Amino acid sequence: MIISAIIFGVIAYLMGSLSSAILICKAFKLPDPRTEGSMNPGATNVLRIGGRLPAALTLISDILKGYIPVMVAHLFGVEGFVLGLIALMTFLGHLYPIFFKFQGGKGVATATGAILALAPMVGVAAIIIWLLVAIIFRYSSLAALIAVITTPVLMLFFGDSIYLLPTLVITVGLVWKHWGNIQRLRFGEESKIKI
Repeated sequence: MIISAIIFGVIAYLMGSLSSAILICKAFKLPDPRTEGSMNPGATNVLRIGGRLPAALTLISDILKGYIPVMVAHLFGVEGFVLGLIALMTFLGHLYPIFFKFQGGKGVATATGAILALAPMVGVAAIIIWLLVAIIFRYSSLAALIAVITTPVLMLFFGDSIYLLPTLVITVGLVWKHWGNIQRLRFGEESKIKI
């Protein structure tokens, strides 16, 4: 069990390290998202610099790279707290990708995919919260923050409490990665998204 957990943890981290935003921008001959717009390799920044199709592909790819490692580990019999740690490893791979000098994105979509695999109802609820906040307020960062802060509570009521600690660590990581956005929101300087 320990060996399989380590193997799946490494695989999860490596999958998380595949930066969808950077790879898709290269494929579409767009600028490196780490050097343009918000300088964040994520779907929202790809939307700003490349439009809807590259952004949609980035979003889907980031969700899948969070979902697939957790689901595959689950299919191979990994359960409980260890499965939650594999979700966390995927998220950390996105934040600190070994393939891209540890310069990763903020991890919202990858975390969403991992949570969807751990507890589908919680993942769907978080997506609905994100969509509602994004549509009403037009701030991707605010939508992400509200969705992620509610996720541990949702996990308690609609998921499994065994995943609470990994979910809390993911939440702290997401809030920390959005600290600049939080400051810009406070001072009314955050960019809105076009939906």
